[in-house]
Amino acid sequence: MYSEKVMDHFSNPRNVGEIENPSGVGTVGNAKCGDIMRMYLDVDDDQVIQDVKFKTFGCGAAIATSSMATELVKGKTVQDALQVTNKAVMEALDGLPPVKVHCSLLAEQAIHAALWDYAQKNSIEIKGLEAPVHDIEEIVEEE
Repeated sequence: MYSEKVMDHFSNPRNVGEIENPSGVGTVGNAKCGDIMRMYLDVDDDQVIQDVKFKTFGCGAAIATSSMATELVKGKTVQDALQVTNKAVMEALDGLPPVKVHCSLLAEQAIHAALWDYAQKNSIEIKGLEAPVHDIEEIVEEE
């Protein structure tokens, strides 16, 4: 059902936690499944992601996709990080069951939401980046 890579990233997730004074934070969620992802970015003056952390409340696939997404963007420029798609996350994990594809979409959206926050805080435009569709910040704050 799950690939070895999915099981590894679920059992041994990389980059878990928070970044103090992050350059950008993105929070996304899926009301249907209850998964919530929050991604933190530390971006240097050259727009390179020096560090990335995540906190995810959700199923094993949500944790695995969050972990892999952080691995895929760490060390990349913000422009390159924007190119990390849900398909790239799934491929890096050697696939996901069809009912768990939404987890990879959340990972992509979390990256974009964190990049959006970074861009807003620094009054810059990241070519190709659009405003997040929805903000669940209020939901997470209440927990």
